[in-house]
Amino acid sequence: MSLMDMIQRWFGGSKPTTSTTRSSAAETPTSATTTQEKTQETTQDKAGEKAMSINIHPAVDNGVQPGSDSFTGGKLYCHCADNKVEVTVDAQCAHNHVCGCTKCWKPEGALFSMVAVVPRDKLQVTANEDKLQVVDSSAVIQRHACRDCGVHMYGRIENTDHPFHGLDFIHPELSNDKGWAAPEFAAFVSSIIESGTNPDEMGAVRARLRELNLEPYDCLSPPLMDAIATHTAKAKGAL
Repeated sequence: MSLMDMIQRWFGGSKPTTSTTRSSAAETPTSATTTQEKTQETTQDKAGEKAMSINIHPAVDNGVQPGSDSFTGGKLYCHCADNKVEVTVDAQCAHNHVCGCTKCWKPEGALFSMVAVVPRDKLQVTANEDKLQVVDSSAVIQRHACRDCGVHMYGRIENTDHPFHGLDFIHPELSNDKGWAAPEFAAFVSSIIESGTNPDEMGAVRARLRELNLEPYDCLSPPLMDAIATHTAKAKGAL
């Protein structure tokens, strides 16, 4: 089974029977209890408001949009006003997620990028390829970005021994086409601290991600981590 196949298959009760005085006392909360409950409600409301104000990514901030089972690909464009770099993908993407790492390109004001993978042989640059340059040639993922607007058009792994070799990384929001597979989880969440996010805000960030049904991980999702471990085990002869 190929790696692409693997990553595509993730509390009232009865009233007291004692005296009326006791019954009244039992049924009427003390002022201390009432104050505590109000404080808890206020804290929860503030936490909820704070979470809602967090900009995860423009494509998910108003809710995660479902993908289409019949979608077969589309075109990605850089942000230049003209002579846009065009990348054509002849396949649905897989394992779409929001990523907090400091390497991936993120839209202005977003805490996370949105990244998915597609088969390498299903991606080609179809316009203005001469505007692309590799951001960091020493990185495992060679991120090809437009030298004018800075948008990352795709990432490619050239190391044939890497478990994700054969898959290219894309940012689906660069496409005007609808139907790309919806993001499924959040990866490398704690890494946004490295980009300047206050550590005290991480609870609210994770709460917001869960509201969006994007389970937060501080690595990749379990299926992808399993795929990496499987590749390593096979390379060592353990499997």
